Amino acid sequence: MAEECQNIFTDIPNRLSEEFFDILLKRDHVHIERIISRGHKTPEGQWYDQAWDEWVLLLQGEAVLQYEQP
Repeated sequence: MAEECQNIFTDIPNRLSEEFFDILLKRDHVHIERIISRGHKTPEGQWYDQAWDEWVLLLQGEAVLQYEQP
């Protein structure tokens, strides 16, 4: 099954009250999503914790990631 390919920067909403999530591909063990953030951040003192591994690719702008070693 062929997937339609388009520019990753198309169809980005101009205004966002929160981060925008767009599922690009979802299979049994792989979940790829495009996340659009316009200065959104996790509230101070709150950790975003999840049970799965995550790989992040930043295509434009800047980000700060902080993590704790297990």
